Amino acid sequence: MQFLSPNNFKDYELLDCGDFMKLERFGNYITIRPEPQAIWSPKWDMKEWERKAHVKFMPQSSSSGIWKKLKDMPDQWQIKYVLNTDDKNLATIKFRLGLTSFKHVGIFPEQSSNWDYIYNSVKAFKADKPKVLNLFAYTGGASLAAKVAGADITHLDSIKQVVSWANENMELSGLQDIRWVVEDAMKFVKRELKRGKKYNGIILDPPAYGHGPNGESWKLEDMMNDMMRSVAELLEDQHFIILNTYSLGFSSMIIENLFAEHICKRDLKSAEIGELFLPSSTGLKLPLGVFGRYRNI
Repeated sequence: MQFLSPNNFKDYELLDCGDFMKLERFGNYITIRPEPQAIWSPKWDMKEWERKAHVKFMPQSSSSGIWKKLKDMPDQWQIKYVLNTDDKNLATIKFRLGLTSFKHVGIFPEQSSNWDYIYNSVKAFKADKPKVLNLFAYTGGASLAAKVAGADITHLDSIKQVVSWANENMELSGLQDIRWVVEDAMKFVKRELKRGKKYNGIILDPPAYGHGPNGESWKLEDMMNDMMRSVAELLEDQHFIILNTYSLGFSSMIIENLFAEHICKRDLKSAEIGELFLPSSTGLKLPLGVFGRYRNI
């Protein structure tokens, strides 16, 4: 069991968390957002949080809300991440952040440990431009990491606006030629199987539940076993795969069993199974999902 947190992410900092909230710095700006995992008490009181913060998210329903600005700041801004690479190259990816009505700002910083792994995995292939598929790809941190390492990357998400946002991040990062797909992930994977397509790397970061562009239903516990069975058939003999899930109560043992059945042929010695978390400046640790990774290169 591994526990992974960001390695030297200078443009991000979890300052404090608790009472179902988190206080974070993204570049020059500090936000207050809801966080269902933070069930404990914060180290600082809310007055201190609001004294430090530029903006606070105010929920208006279970899925949306508005931002209350406490200090002057733009609605959109940029940050960067320098990947922790085995080859010691200073590979940098950039992100446009923004205040959205669904509390997100356009990045999941705990995923930076996986971005490092993706970059180093792509670089480990001897062939030029290994083919990588990023499913449930959001604003593209994993896609950028693969691309800057030299991959031929296909980026898929069911929301057109999110894919457009990922394209902005590609351009900000000085990259090009990522293949963009707006589609239901399961439908795409099944069609790629029929086409006989293969990939050297597959990245999955599925939500607990969601919908495809044509109303297709996704529910993690109902569909993850079939998804893993299918993506395993898409992998080349030499490959890497990452599965990350953020779902309350979703155990790392579930990931372990899925990898044992579909990926590692019941030999888990080479797989990495664990939990992603963010350490706060006040000494607290915020859990943010379980992951599985496997590399056969």
